Amino acid sequence: MTTAAHVSMHPDRRWLALIVLCMGVLMIVLDTTIVNVALPSIKTDLQFGDTALAWVVNAYMLTYGGFLLLGGRLGDLYGHRRLFLLGIGVFTLASLACGMSTSQAALVVARSVQGLGGAVVTAVALSLIMDLFTDAADRAKAMGVYGFVCAGGGSLGAMLGGVLTSSLSWHWVFLVNLPIGIAVVLASLRLLPAAPGTATSRHLDAWGAITVTAALMLAVYAVVNGNQVGWLTTRTLGELAAAVLLLAIFLWTEARVQVPLMPLRLFKLRNLVVSNIVGVLWAAAMFAWFFLSALYMQLVLGYAPVEVGLAFLPANLIMALFSLGISAKLVMRFGIRRPLAVGLAFAACGLLLFSRAPEHGHFLTDILPGMLLLGVGAGVAFNPVLLAAMSDVGPSESGLASGVVNTAFMMGGALGLAVLASLASWRTQVLSAAGSSPALALTGGYQSAFLVGACFAALGAVLGGWLLRTRQAAAAQQPAVAH
Repeated sequence: MTTAAHVSMHPDRRWLALIVLCMGVLMIVLDTTIVNVALPSIKTDLQFGDTALAWVVNAYMLTYGGFLLLGGRLGDLYGHRRLFLLGIGVFTLASLACGMSTSQAALVVARSVQGLGGAVVTAVALSLIMDLFTDAADRAKAMGVYGFVCAGGGSLGAMLGGVLTSSLSWHWVFLVNLPIGIAVVLASLRLLPAAPGTATSRHLDAWGAITVTAALMLAVYAVVNGNQVGWLTTRTLGELAAAVLLLAIFLWTEARVQVPLMPLRLFKLRNLVVSNIVGVLWAAAMFAWFFLSALYMQLVLGYAPVEVGLAFLPANLIMALFSLGISAKLVMRFGIRRPLAVGLAFAACGLLLFSRAPEHGHFLTDILPGMLLLGVGAGVAFNPVLLAAMSDVGPSESGLASGVVNTAFMMGGALGLAVLASLASWRTQVLSAAGSSPALALTGGYQSAFLVGACFAALGAVLGGWLLRTRQAAAAQQPAVAH
């Protein structure tokens, strides 16, 4: 069934509601990067070892990646606004616990709870936007705003993390979420439509939920520990094999249960499948570019944390220019396929420029051109990827489709970052063994990773431009009808 909540809402209130949703999502996106700048301070204060320190990041990624799909389904069952409020509440309280942590265990546990809340918010926010905006032009503009928040929030997090850690303490990279979270909850109660769940059945596929969540969490666990443990060790391969087995059990269950968590017929929807493959490739390239370029600027060029954040500012401004206006106009004029392919092509070119960044690089000649191209690419492509993923499903499955595409982005980003970071580390070790200086060896490692990331983005551009169905993509802009 569909709801009429968005129909009765005044148009101006819809845009206010969009701002509230984006503020909630921004908190989640910021938290994936804001903590990285504070890690050295956390390590010293709480006496983390190098291996244990990684769990400040990994605990968040583990629960975030594992619960995205279940969060989307629960939103369809019990109402998107209800789950959004629950997710924001859990995330805000977990942020308070992180900021007040005085031990390693307390911080890691609180970070895992943060990931759970973040997964729920991310999974249902996109569905709420699709519910609020049914007009083609308005939906394209709204998705552009959402895309800018998702694409630009990471680099804003690095800058904000540097400022807060330098001027106050590492605790404030978490405590800053409190006033934002409270404001989002209060505004959501006034502005978001209190619609019931749109799922046609109240049944929750418990066994499917357990197996797919366990499979995703185990896969993320294996990926984020691959660098420390070793990719070809018995432990890593065993964890990945177990994740594949659990996923196979999940698919077997979904083919037989009466009301599946993920109807397998979704995989017959061409645009959904293609956009998720493209999303995995693009996230793999972009996650790795962001983290490795920050390391290049810090460890090779000697930039301070705040300077790294400022270096990302041009890309943010370009993303804003395209995401908040130009991208929507391009989608309305050319559909989804061409803007997506062109955007990813720009991103591939930007990564190619970074693959040539030298040991003694200069901002204007070696960083800024690639940043600008990546800003254009992200600003143009993010909106079409999301629209394509949501194009073929009705309101009763919008939360599920949102969970699927966000899971694809999360898994692609985690896998891409781990693989390309491992590649960079291996290449650095080879160059060091050959007698290169530390800075030159690091540079060579980063260059290799950027080059492979460019190949990922280029492959995404080719697949999106070749396989997406233009006619269905255009139809995606129209209000979907549940069936």
